[in-house]
Amino acid sequence: MDRFVQLHLLTFYPPSNLNRDDLGRPKTAIVGGFQRLRISSQSLKRAWRTSDFFQDALAGNMGVRTKEMGLKVFDDLKKRGIPEAKAKEWAKSVAGIFGKLKKEQKDAPLQDLEIEQLAHFCPEEMEAINELVERLGSAGNGPSRDDLDLIRKPKRAVDVALFGRMLAANPRFNIEAAVQVAHAFTVNQVTVEDDFFTAVDDLNNGEDDAGAAHMGETEFGSGLFYLYTCINREILSENLGGDAELTHRALAALTESAAKVSPTGKQNSFASRAYASFILAEKGSKQPRSLALAFLRPVKGNDLLGEAVGSLKSCRERMDKVYGKCAAACIEMNALTGEGSLEEITKFVKD
Repeated sequence: MDRFVQLHLLTFYPPSNLNRDDLGRPKTAIVGGFQRLRISSQSLKRAWRTSDFFQDALAGNMGVRTKEMGLKVFDDLKKRGIPEAKAKEWAKSVAGIFGKLKKEQKDAPLQDLEIEQLAHFCPEEMEAINELVERLGSAGNGPSRDDLDLIRKPKRAVDVALFGRMLAANPRFNIEAAVQVAHAFTVNQVTVEDDFFTAVDDLNNGEDDAGAAHMGETEFGSGLFYLYTCINREILSENLGGDAELTHRALAALTESAAKVSPTGKQNSFASRAYASFILAEKGSKQPRSLALAFLRPVKGNDLLGEAVGSLKSCRERMDKVYGKCAAACIEMNALTGEGSLEEITKFVKD
C-alpha cells in the first residue's frame, strides 16, 4: 500500500467571507509579499466533518466534541430519578475522567460540570458512558473506580482517526491525526472590500421618516484558493483497527468533502458555495511536499484557473526534476475542461 496520498485542490470562491478573524474581516495572509485571502485548516476540517454528506456517509462512526458531557450525564441521571445532589456528584466523576473541570461560580451553579477544554468522545466511550448512566439509574449507587474506567482507544470514530485527539489528562489515549490540512490561500493577490448595506422597515410608509431602519457594513473578498492536504493511509488504517472497509469509506468521504464542502461563514449573505475546479491527487511512499511554491508569485491574467493549473503542474515537474519523483502515481480532474472526474479521484485515493 502506498503510504501517502496528497491532494492539491484549486477552488474558486466569488465574493465571500468564509472564515472571519476577531474583527469579522475575512482572514488573510501575506504570501510572497502579497496579501491573499486565507481559510484556516480548522475551519475547513470542521466544515467537512459536520457536513450532512460526511455525517451520512459515516453514520455510526463519528465521535462527539464537547465540553458539556458532565451536563448531559447530569440531565440523564435526573431523568432516571436520581436526586440532584447525587446526580451532580456522579456527573462530575464521569466528566472529570476526560479533563479538568471548570470551577463553580455563584451565577452559574452547573458550570463545574463542564470540562475546561473540548474533549473528543469516540462511539465506544459514548456507549460506555450511556451504559454506566443506565446502571447508576437502576442501582441508585454511585460509580466505583472500575465503573469510571471509561476511556477507550477509538477504533470506530472516523473523525478522530482522521484528525486526531489530545487528552491532556490521559495522554496514552491520544490519537495521532492521519490527515494534515494546510491553510488554503488565494493564488491571486486580493484586496478586502467593504459592503455598505441598509435595511428598510416594511411598516414605514416614508411619510415621517424615509431613512433606513438599519445600516451596516461587512467585508468580503474573492479568489481562487489553493488547498493542500496529506493523508497517511497507514496511520488511518491503524487508527481504525485495521478495518479496510471503514478505512476506504473514510478516504472516500474525506476526498469528496474536500472537493464539495465549503466553510459555512456568511453563506446566507453571499451563497458562496463552490466545488473544486481542479484536483491533482498523488500517492506514494516518499516524503510528501506541498506545491504552494507554485503560487509564491501571484497568478495574474484573464485565465486565472488556466494559469494556476499551469503553474501547479510546472512546479511539480521542476521539483520532481531536482528531487526525483515524489509520487508513484497521480491523477487529475479539471472541471473547466471536463477532463477526469471526482469518482476517478476517489477510487484512486481508496485503492
